[in-house]
Amino acid sequence: MRILELMLAVKNLDAVLPEFQREYVWELEQAKQLFVSLFRDYPTGSLLFWKTTTPPDIKNNAIDREKIGSTNVILDGQQRLTTLYLLTQNAIPPYYVDADIKNDPRNLYFDLQTGDFQYFLSTKMKNAPNWIAVTECFTRSDINPFAIAKALASEEGQQFGIAQTINNNLNRLRNILEKSYPIQTVPSSANIDEAIDVFDRVNSLGTKLTDAELALAHICGKWPEARRVMKQQIEEYDRKQFYFDLTFMARALTAVVKGRALFETVHSSERKELEDGWKKLKRILEYLIAILSRHACIHSTEDLNTTNVLVPLVLYLSSKERFGDETELRRAVHWLYAANAWARYTGQTDQRLDHDLSLVRQSDSPWSKLVSAIIDQRGRIEVKASDLEGRSTQHPMYRMAYILIKTKGGIDWCNGHPLDLRQKGHYDVHSHHIFPLSRLYKEGGYEQHNQLDKQIVNEIANRAFLTGESNWSLSDDRPATYFPEVKQKYSGALANQFIPDNPELWKMDRYEDFLATRRKMLADGINSLMSGLLEEAGATPPVATKELIAAGESATLEFKSSLRWDVREQKVNKALQKVIAKTVAGFLNNDGGVLLIGIADDGAVLGIENDIASINRKDLDGFQQVLFETLGTFLGESVASYVDVAFENLDGPTVCRLNVETSQHPVYVSDGPSKEFYIRFGSSTRPLDIEEAQKYISEHWA
Repeated sequence: MRILELMLAVKNLDAVLPEFQREYVWELEQAKQLFVSLFRDYPTGSLLFWKTTTPPDIKNNAIDREKIGSTNVILDGQQRLTTLYLLTQNAIPPYYVDADIKNDPRNLYFDLQTGDFQYFLSTKMKNAPNWIAVTECFTRSDINPFAIAKALASEEGQQFGIAQTINNNLNRLRNILEKSYPIQTVPSSANIDEAIDVFDRVNSLGTKLTDAELALAHICGKWPEARRVMKQQIEEYDRKQFYFDLTFMARALTAVVKGRALFETVHSSERKELEDGWKKLKRILEYLIAILSRHACIHSTEDLNTTNVLVPLVLYLSSKERFGDETELRRAVHWLYAANAWARYTGQTDQRLDHDLSLVRQSDSPWSKLVSAIIDQRGRIEVKASDLEGRSTQHPMYRMAYILIKTKGGIDWCNGHPLDLRQKGHYDVHSHHIFPLSRLYKEGGYEQHNQLDKQIVNEIANRAFLTGESNWSLSDDRPATYFPEVKQKYSGALANQFIPDNPELWKMDRYEDFLATRRKMLADGINSLMSGLLEEAGATPPVATKELIAAGESATLEFKSSLRWDVREQKVNKALQKVIAKTVAGFLNNDGGVLLIGIADDGAVLGIENDIASINRKDLDGFQQVLFETLGTFLGESVASYVDVAFENLDGPTVCRLNVETSQHPVYVSDGPSKEFYIRFGSSTRPLDIEEAQKYISEHWA
């Protein structure tokens, strides 16, 4: 088939791209080399189509479902077809939208005089008549070789020869559309599984797909909307500064569905299994994002060496749903820090992850075994000062240093801005050279082109964390100059970033002594943070439930007769679930509190047995599931990290106790399109109007 006919087939939806295919991933150089090869008549491979009357789900729904007869589904060659369409039609093929084209090659230019291809360079091509955009070569009819030759020729007699060369090159480029492209076809008798099997085989021979891409192809073969659904969710997590990609999503889904890290284990999963696993994975990730920010000072995936460290946590939570108590959470964070700092999954990723997931499957509390696996690999998890020596910002210990400083309440040295509040623009967190590079190279005797010197001046111990505004304002100031000002303006700001409190070490000629001292301070700080996580929380023992009931309702204590069972009407009343959500929201927006479900207003113990009898899964796990679904529906799933649930038998009846912490952000009760804001007022929960809510929020979360 001629390339022109292929372009028309794409345009007219006769050649379509299945949802299980990966996106347009070619780099600009690959697109350029395709046109170089076609221009020079080099072979560029063949295409593989699946001719079928029952096509699977198609990307961007770019298919004519009313069409009679068969459709060509593109199995191999979509990167080439997309590149050809972009550059010959100057348009995005129907199966993609603008956001799908990460590396748009339409800035490729063609030298009509030499036949060279290059991407636009203003200094070389601006006002150069011989350089024309490739797209214009195919879409413009007014390119005049003689006019261009006239502008290029230094002598009048040269014009004809130059014009002839330009005309030949232009026609040769345009004739690419007339070239015949070989096409292989999978017969219409093949089903979706057989088509994907061919897709796997072909891609294993050519530009090999990653294991994750093949897994996604199989997932989309069973659940066509999977890739689209995942990408939508990725955008939502991006807004929370947790940047996941499709590879991570496929890995995490495999862990939830199969309990394994190896991508091929998910190939055989059925649609329902995948969809159920995805629903569970979304809940887990919402919970993890909330709890890591609050309890581990991990506020973004940029704090992690790799997102793979989250996969064992995902598997653990797929059966537990949440951490059972503070001790379990601290052990999990201890392992996470160790895995992150010691780069557990930067080599032999599949094997190590699969090994660690097996430990998670075997134990209700796998954290000590997981830590032992790191010790087996690295020899220790204790950090030594030498581990930081010569290490750059690319080393995992750099991220661990940032987490450590955030746990100490680190702030910006110029404006006092908390370092855990990542923002874009002037208040984004930058890596600041404490001893400026320019000073070290000019005054310290270090050579910019000496690799060892570069390591010394750029190492972790010479890095502080400041907002962009402050990083720029300090510029090349000497620490001996600005440290005293910081110390006077913000007490403890230097100490919280582990700066030695010895002015002699702030001098330029004591730079390496400063590094040695700060390396040890950072190493000791990391070790102290890690060991502290394994100590008992030391919190005051909670007040016994019977004592709470005897004390009566207050600003931090509320009784509710049931979750959804109407005691008066003796039937289910789902409106009561919103009442529970309102109470929890009031505690979240105030100073926290305790909600007891199964206790009447007068303190009589009613129990939650009628609630349990009214739900599908008639046990405490079923009750807890309905409870968290209620909170997720009305308040959002992120509030789960602020709510601890326990059940207690009070001489017969069972009572549910919710210990609610203060939220780090305002929590609204959503009921359809409306949003309501509640606070605790005395021993009741009351709503605030818009004006009152805005004032309250500005006072409590400014």
